[in-house]
Amino acid sequence: MKNLTAFMLLTLLVIQPSITFAAPVDKNLAIVIDDFGNNMKGTKEILDLPFHLTIAVMPFMPTTKEDANQAYKKGHDVIIHLPMEPKSGKKSWLGPGAITSDLSNEEIRKRTENAVKNVPHAIGMNNHMGSKVMEDKRIMRIILEVCKEHGLFYLDSKTTGNSVVPELAKEIGVPVLENNVFFDDVYSVQHITKQADLVERNLSNTDQLIAIGHVGVSGLMTYSILTKYIPKYERVANIVSLSELVRQYRLLDKRL
Repeated sequence: MKNLTAFMLLTLLVIQPSITFAAPVDKNLAIVIDDFGNNMKGTKEILDLPFHLTIAVMPFMPTTKEDANQAYKKGHDVIIHLPMEPKSGKKSWLGPGAITSDLSNEEIRKRTENAVKNVPHAIGMNNHMGSKVMEDKRIMRIILEVCKEHGLFYLDSKTTGNSVVPELAKEIGVPVLENNVFFDDVYSVQHITKQADLVERNLSNTDQLIAIGHVGVSGLMTYSILTKYIPKYERVANIVSLSELVRQYRLLDKRL
């Protein structure tokens, strides 16, 4: 019987040479969605997406704990979306507990520690805005030291090209990842679609890519476009959460 089954399979392959087997996928795409914690547009829809995401939750907001718990329950990674001072813009845009350049070392540590305590299930951290703070070694050293003490990795959202995070994270011993593409830095379907196309093109020449979107003004647009593009991405890459990329990072750096 076994010989007959083998013969039939061989015959099928000979008669139908067009049958092919998919090559194993060795590329990884991590999609991060920022700005959870304030019941923003797209929150429920994005949390219900049936693939691994990383959900960045702002601390001290009305639905911080609810969004973090829901994300964890649905199998997504949760990270702290820590508000940090930008080079331009109003401090009021940052929300409560923001890290600003006029704070003392003690206050920076206190606010960062409180943010860690405020976001359930968090395994990492990234910056909300923060183009000014991300260039400040004094402030970022304290934040990364808190990450180290709590076993958190850090995602540099790349809101500035002069971030001090890669250098300091290596010195302190914190796993660090970097954003490659913002889906929705401009709030229009046309722009988000263009960025989604960019992600697809970039996957052809890189083994790992991180892309960030947002809930809020662009939330439903980003959700709609992701539902169309995820099947395309899955043909060439594994859709993973950041914890998988950090696991690979740690395998390469035995100190971590």
